[in-house]
Amino acid sequence: MTGHDIDNPAPANPGISSFALARYKRLMKWMGAASFATAAIGLLIMKIVLGTVPIHMAIATTLGVFFTVLLAATLMGLVFLSSGSGHDEDVRDRFDEDHQ
Repeated sequence: MTGHDIDNPAPANPGISSFALARYKRLMKWMGAASFATAAIGLLIMKIVLGTVPIHMAIATTLGVFFTVLLAATLMGLVFLSSGSGHDEDVRDRFDEDHQ
């Protein structure tokens, strides 16, 4: 227990935080590319299966696939960022009787 409460949180270690943030940014660059590739593959599969695809359907599918994959990557990346920056260690379980 660090002695910090919710109103006065402990500052994260700047060295660890900057490393975790750099890793998160690198992850997001790769996942942006992966989202783009996934959307392109989805569009290609639609073209193969359906033949001619209406433009509105192609745009909606491409944007839907792209942002769904990107959102999933962003949320998972934020979990790793929170853990990697040291913020998760400061959380205290108020129902844990061993630490009260």
